[in-house]
Amino acid sequence: MTDWFSSTRRSTIDFADRLANSEMFSALFRDGMALVEETAAYLDGEGRVQSKSLPRAGSLAYATESMRLTTRLMQMASWLLLQRAVNEGEMSAEQAGSEKNKVRLDTLSSTRGGPGWQELPEELRDLIERSVRLQERIQHLDRMIYESRHAEPVPVDNPVAIQLDVLSAAFGGRGSSLG
Repeated sequence: MTDWFSSTRRSTIDFADRLANSEMFSALFRDGMALVEETAAYLDGEGRVQSKSLPRAGSLAYATESMRLTTRLMQMASWLLLQRAVNEGEMSAEQAGSEKNKVRLDTLSSTRGGPGWQELPEELRDLIERSVRLQERIQHLDRMIYESRHAEPVPVDNPVAIQLDVLSAAFGGRGSSLG
C-alpha cells in the first residue's frame, strides 16, 4: 500500500498529449487534409488556366508561390500523418519524434506583398493565406507536444494523499505513514 500512495502522491497531467488526441487535433487534421485536396484541385484545374494569362512578373510569382504552397502543405500533411499514427498506436511518440525531424514546419514562408503578388489570382492568394494560418496552428501544437515531452514534468499533488496526511496528523500520526 505504501508503494501505491508514494507513486500516486505526485503525478503529472500531460496536457499536450491530451490535446494531440483531442477533437481539436481531429479538426486540425481534417482542415489540413481538406486544404491539401482543395489546393491540388485548384492547381491542376482553374489555377493552371489562370496562370497562363498572367504577365511575366505574375507568372514568375505564380510558379514560385505555388511551389512553396505545395511544399508547405506536404510538410504539414506529413506532420499530421505522423501525429495521427501516434494517436492510433501505429507508432510510438519516440519514433514519431525521430521521423518528425525530417519534417520542416518552419520553412518556405510566402513572399506575400513581393513582386507579382498582387497579380496572382485571388484563389491562389487565399490558399496561401490559409496554408500559412494552418502552418502556424501546427507549429504551435508541435511546440506544445514535443517541447513538453522534453521538459521536466511538473508534479501535481494527489488530493487524496494530502487528505490522508491531514487525517493522519489529526489522529496523532507522524504525518503520512502511507506515503
